[in-house]
Amino acid sequence: MKTICDLLGISYPIIQGGMAWVATHSIAAAVSEAGGLGIIAAGHAPSDWLRAEIRACKALTNKPFGVNIMLLSPYVDEVAQVVAEEGVSMVTTGAGNPGKYMELWKSAGIKVIPVVPSVALAKRMEKCGADAVIAEGGESGGHIGELSTMALVPQVVDAVDIPVTAAGGIGDGRGIAAAFMLGAQGVQMGTRFLVAKECDIPDSYKQRVLKASDIDAVVTGRSTGHPVRSLRNQLTREFAQLEKSGATPEELDKFGTGALRRAAVEGDVMRGSVLAGQISGMITKEQTAKEMVEELILELNQVLADKIEGLETMVSQIKNK
Repeated sequence: MKTICDLLGISYPIIQGGMAWVATHSIAAAVSEAGGLGIIAAGHAPSDWLRAEIRACKALTNKPFGVNIMLLSPYVDEVAQVVAEEGVSMVTTGAGNPGKYMELWKSAGIKVIPVVPSVALAKRMEKCGADAVIAEGGESGGHIGELSTMALVPQVVDAVDIPVTAAGGIGDGRGIAAAFMLGAQGVQMGTRFLVAKECDIPDSYKQRVLKASDIDAVVTGRSTGHPVRSLRNQLTREFAQLEKSGATPEELDKFGTGALRRAAVEGDVMRGSVLAGQISGMITKEQTAKEMVEELILELNQVLADKIEGLETMVSQIKNK
């Protein structure tokens, strides 16, 4: 089985999360240039926008990068065709089964790596031809599943024969090392890259992440069956009150419509949805993507070296007893 780095042609096993309204060509190119794999998020954008973003990314880097496709997008058929025509390196998918587009993408030489919240979906993706899967725990920002990363990743690793990347709650080298110990070959990180200098979101969004505490990432929407994790603000408080009052899923959806754009594009961090994961409280500085990746790998190497030394000491002590 190929490693995730060999599969994607990257130097470091770090994939940048495909965050709608956030992950544009600017941050994607910067992460790829740093040795990871940058991702442009198609979200619900039309195909013309995505084509322009892909070409803008190619103008900034000749290294591999990918596109995240939400399979519930009204433009999904057009978007699927665009990534094949433009020849991106890989596609990550969410909110559905990419089987309909697998032959199109594979014939274009594109690697397909779906994001999965469960073992059942991971096995289904393997059967339909996925090259790898991203097992995403509920610690992540945005739409989440029920299982935590610690519980989900090893079960997915045991269930499939393709590479597994871990996501959710990973913000530094310690998190990457932990993912390796769970059997993952790499990590996907979204929240950490929100404060990259190349990330185009408004400064108010970045500052909200930088000032977040360990308990600021909350979940709303459980009653609708589509829970979302974001940083607490006026929107999350009002949404929670609506849920408690027995508002219908339709009323709640209407209330949340446009909330992410308000935060990620307009900079309204009180009435907008500031999507971010539980590691927000760990993030204390804005850096370039290159500085982030280099710091992550340095931390990872130090953690692994310390743990190996510690294990050798423990083994020696046991043998001498």
